[in-house]
Amino acid sequence: MKKLWAGRFAEKTAKAVEHFTESISFDRRLWRYDIEGSIAHAKMLGKQKIIPQKDSSAIITGLKNIAKEIESGKFGFAPELEDIHMNIEAVLIKNIGDAGKKLHTARSRNDQVALDLRLYLRAETKEIISLIKDLQKTILNTAEKNTGLIMPGYTHLQKAQPILLSHHLLAYIEMLLRDRERFEGSLKRINVLPLGSCALAGTSLPVDRVYVAKLLGFKAVAENSIDAVSDRDFAIEFLTNAAMLMIHLSRLAEELILWSTEEFSFIELPDAFTTGSSIMPQKKNPDVAELIRGKSGRVFGNMIALMTIMKGLPLAYNRDLQEDKTPVFDAVDNVKSCLTVLAQMMPQIKFMREKMRESAGKAYSTATDVAEYLVRKGIPFRQAHEITGKIVRYCIKNKKELGEVSLAEFRNFSNVISKDIYPRLSAESSVNAKISRGGTSPSEVKKQINKLQQRLGERAKR
Repeated sequence: MKKLWAGRFAEKTAKAVEHFTESISFDRRLWRYDIEGSIAHAKMLGKQKIIPQKDSSAIITGLKNIAKEIESGKFGFAPELEDIHMNIEAVLIKNIGDAGKKLHTARSRNDQVALDLRLYLRAETKEIISLIKDLQKTILNTAEKNTGLIMPGYTHLQKAQPILLSHHLLAYIEMLLRDRERFEGSLKRINVLPLGSCALAGTSLPVDRVYVAKLLGFKAVAENSIDAVSDRDFAIEFLTNAAMLMIHLSRLAEELILWSTEEFSFIELPDAFTTGSSIMPQKKNPDVAELIRGKSGRVFGNMIALMTIMKGLPLAYNRDLQEDKTPVFDAVDNVKSCLTVLAQMMPQIKFMREKMRESAGKAYSTATDVAEYLVRKGIPFRQAHEITGKIVRYCIKNKKELGEVSLAEFRNFSNVISKDIYPRLSAESSVNAKISRGGTSPSEVKKQINKLQQRLGERAKR
């Protein structure tokens, strides 16, 4: 098949080169955006009388027919035509004749592919924002249903202080709020029209880029034609946002994996979201959570891949930029699948209330409450900390929990201690006492839930 750029060349392209340079095997997913951009471009060419109106109309009809062919699966993609742009243009010319040859007037594949990628990422970013919101709602509902469930809070993966499970889950909603804000903020930088920049220098033809921007819903027009065709900051920003999101999903997945172990026994994962072993009949493996944790590495790699591609490129367009799509596509697919499966799994997780509550009261988790009790009695915190540490050491040596220490034993460490210390030693009293803003007390957690419900509701109306 004759190349659309074959005029300059005396020899045919080697088959090995065709195979090496083709991108249609992966960039065909841009077809919808390529046609959308081409229709807007054709309308502008007709409006500006750069091409006859009848040719503009024929091109638009031809492109819509190609869209129907692709949707029905009847379109034949040709690797020898390199990419989605030339595949569509070649069939357009075949179907409508010479009018089709006028479509590429006042544009280059350089600004065309930049347009397609921006249109694609704009749509996918909006979908990812919606999926993040769905997951937030799911986690929020889970938190609201478990407001009285006490569990151990950890630092260094060691029991630290009792907290509410709801409080723990709300931390992930805060992370996801920041993720949504990052994706929402990036839409401004994605939503810039590069079309009309042509190869790198612009065009001498009287194009109307503002008109094309309005047709395609872009809020701004790229001001520098060289930057417009060589910029992939918006794609790197997307991948950076995706990597941050996957950090948070991976952390949640890691905790679900830990909590589902026999050693923790805090949760039971649903059968529908776990798998078994090919050799050990008793196994119930948290494969979904493990794959979320693993796929985060792929998304991180995609971010680094595109950064590495871009770091040494001279202006303007270079063929290296063909490699921008696979990391973006892979990140989009993995982020969406992780968000979707996690949102479906979370409501079906069974929390082991008794086990979590029992564990929350162990390992001297209310020691900080003892120190704060001493502070209320007028003892400086550093001194209170030291006294409490000695009490804990005494308990460890004598195999006692804090609640099993007699008043006489307590008073060996400080004579300000009286029987009013005992109500402060339970996990419940510890949790109830954390009334500082954003703390783990039921009253504060309820406030957090109400604020998040309002915030998610407000965002939903936008």
